[in-house]
Amino acid sequence: MSLTAHIRSHRKPRRSASTIAMRAGVASGVLGTLAVATAAGSANAAEPVTQTLELPVLTGDLAAQVAQSAQATQQAAANYQLQAERDAAATAAAKEAKKDLADAKAEAKKKSEAARKAAAERATRSAERTTLSTTASSSSDSSTSSSTATGSAAAVIAFVKAQIGDAYVSGGTGPNSWDCSGLMQTAFKQVGVDLPRVSQDQSTFGTQVSLDNLLPGDILYWGSAGSAYHVAVYVGDGMFVGAQNPSTGVAEKPMSYDPPTGAVRVL
Repeated sequence: MSLTAHIRSHRKPRRSASTIAMRAGVASGVLGTLAVATAAGSANAAEPVTQTLELPVLTGDLAAQVAQSAQATQQAAANYQLQAERDAAATAAAKEAKKDLADAKAEAKKKSEAARKAAAERATRSAERTTLSTTASSSSDSSTSSSTATGSAAAVIAFVKAQIGDAYVSGGTGPNSWDCSGLMQTAFKQVGVDLPRVSQDQSTFGTQVSLDNLLPGDILYWGSAGSAYHVAVYVGDGMFVGAQNPSTGVAEKPMSYDPPTGAVRVL
């Protein structure tokens, strides 16, 4: 027995004719199927496409995107306009604040100037009153009893003339605003005469005198004695000084401006 009889051969076994024929048949069937499928595909490609399912979906998405884009654009425009309006309002507010500040500074300067002038005027009047009071006292000391009345009248007249230009204020008794009886009371107090406070009582204080026999320093009154509604002092030369009204304040006027009813003499 040969040693090689038990060793298997490494050669591939030959295919039988039946196997080859079967495989050829399968391959032929596959090729036939592919040919039929290709022919069917070509026939279908030749037909016109009248509808697709994806187009509405794509169109709807595109419309939504366009709408979102338009909404975003409108919102951006609205935000821009709002910011522009805010900037304009801020600019206007800044201008208004600057104007208000300038006006406030101008008003403060105006008030300061007015206060300075008023203080200077008060100081001047105070100096004039001191000088007049000193002059009247000197005249009183060197005069007889009859000339003392003349000196006192001069002091009263000097005092009321120094108040010309002051304001008229009901109930005012000085030093920079007066009513008619308040001015008379303070003027005569300069020479030691204590007049009543109101014009009704002042019109009966002292001796009644005729308007044809007036002397400087006499008190003029308007209305009847005891119920007078206004008083002033006669300063000579047909003139009087009094706290007339809110329009004129303390003023010097001729007797013809407002003829008085009567007069009293207290000096």
